[in-house]
Amino acid sequence: MNKRILVTGSSRGIGKAIALKLAAQGYDITVHCRTGLEQAQQTCAEIHALGQSTTLLQFDVCDRAAAKQQIEQDITNNGAYYGVVCNAGITNDMAFPAMQGDDWDSVIRTGLDGFYNVVHPTVMPMVQTRKGGRIITMASVSGIAGNRGQVNYSAAKAGIIGATKALSLELAKRKITVNCVAPGLIETAMTDELPVAEMMKMIPLKRMGTVNEVAGTVAFLMSDDAAYITRQVISVNGGMV
Repeated sequence: MNKRILVTGSSRGIGKAIALKLAAQGYDITVHCRTGLEQAQQTCAEIHALGQSTTLLQFDVCDRAAAKQQIEQDITNNGAYYGVVCNAGITNDMAFPAMQGDDWDSVIRTGLDGFYNVVHPTVMPMVQTRKGGRIITMASVSGIAGNRGQVNYSAAKAGIIGATKALSLELAKRKITVNCVAPGLIETAMTDELPVAEMMKMIPLKRMGTVNEVAGTVAFLMSDDAAYITRQVISVNGGMV
C-alpha cells in the first residue's frame, strides 16, 4: 500500500505543483480545495495519469467541523496519512490603517486556524501507525521578514513558523518530522497584483521562483533522505533574506 499524503489547497498554483510532484515520486494524494472543484478534479486526473490513487476533499479550512468530518472520514475509508502539507492560504493586502477587522480575521483564520483544523485530526492516526510521518507547513518570506501591506499575512505566517517549531518537538519521538517551507516571490496568480519590479531589487538571483522549485523542496522534506531534518524553516526565495 502506497503512502498517502494530504495536500491542502491543491487545485492550482503551488499546491497543485506539490501534489503532482509527490505523485510522481510514488505517493497517493488526497487533493483538497475550498472552491475550484473542477480544477481540483483536473489535479486528480493528472495524478491518476501518473499512476497514483487520489481522493478529493472540499471544505473551508476555517470550518473546524467540516475539516474534522471530512478528514476523519477519508482516514476511516482509506487509512492514515503518512504526510500532510498545509498549503491553503489567502492574502488580503492593504496598508494597516485601512485594514478592517474582516480583512485581518479572514487571513489569520485561514492561516492559523486552518493549521489546527487540518493537522489536529491527522496527528493521532499518524502516530498510531508507528511508521513515522511528515508534516510540512507553508509559510512565506513575509512571515520571516515582514512585508509592507501584509501585516495580517505576515502575522499568520509568523504564527505558522512558531506552531511548526513547537509541534516538531512534540512529535519527534514518534519519528514524525515537522518542517516549514517559506517561499519568496513565486510566479503564481497570487503574485499578479504585487509590485514585482520593486521586489526584484531585493532578490539576489534577480528572478521569480517557480512552483516546481517550491514543490521540489517539499518533496525532499517528504522523502526518506530528509528523516533527520525537523524543526526547520527552509526558505525558497532567491536569497531575499
